[in-house]
Amino acid sequence: MSFFMSLFSRPAALRALRDAYEILGDLTPLKTNCGECCGAACCQSDESGENGMLLFPYEEWFYKKPIPGFDFHLVPDDSLFKGGKRLVCKGSCLREHRPLACRLFPLRIRLNVLEDGQHMEIIPEIDPRSWACCPLPDEGGLSAMDRDFVEAVCSVGERLVQNDDMLEALYNEQDLIDEMRKF
Repeated sequence: MSFFMSLFSRPAALRALRDAYEILGDLTPLKTNCGECCGAACCQSDESGENGMLLFPYEEWFYKKPIPGFDFHLVPDDSLFKGGKRLVCKGSCLREHRPLACRLFPLRIRLNVLEDGQHMEIIPEIDPRSWACCPLPDEGGLSAMDRDFVEAVCSVGERLVQNDDMLEALYNEQDLIDEMRKF
């Protein structure tokens, strides 16, 4: 994306992200702290120490400055879009500093274009990457999760698809996931 396009796109994308954060609020997959059930497995580092969460477009702007009590760094990652970033942390933070992907986990937003080609269905679904560390997909999937959380993920999807940059990232993630499922 050119520098000038970025100047015009960034404010709307940041508004969409802030709205998404607000929609999710303090909701988590369970009515209790799900990290207590598994020892916060999703926050644990892999053997490389460089795992992390992919950031949505422009989300790195929230992490330009150090955040007291939150040890993290950003790594270039073009998995979802050119110039993308991944946030790598030490495994603990205050919820208000978590990137959107952490707030959604173990779910993701799937988009289905309807037959009319003009509308889409937004579906919260289990992120297949969560099976490696999260017990919830195996313990009942969506039906084991707090209904308010699942509905909030759907509302986040409805908000994000209103922004072209977010829509592109969601489609790119979907392509990535669909490719993973082939193996």
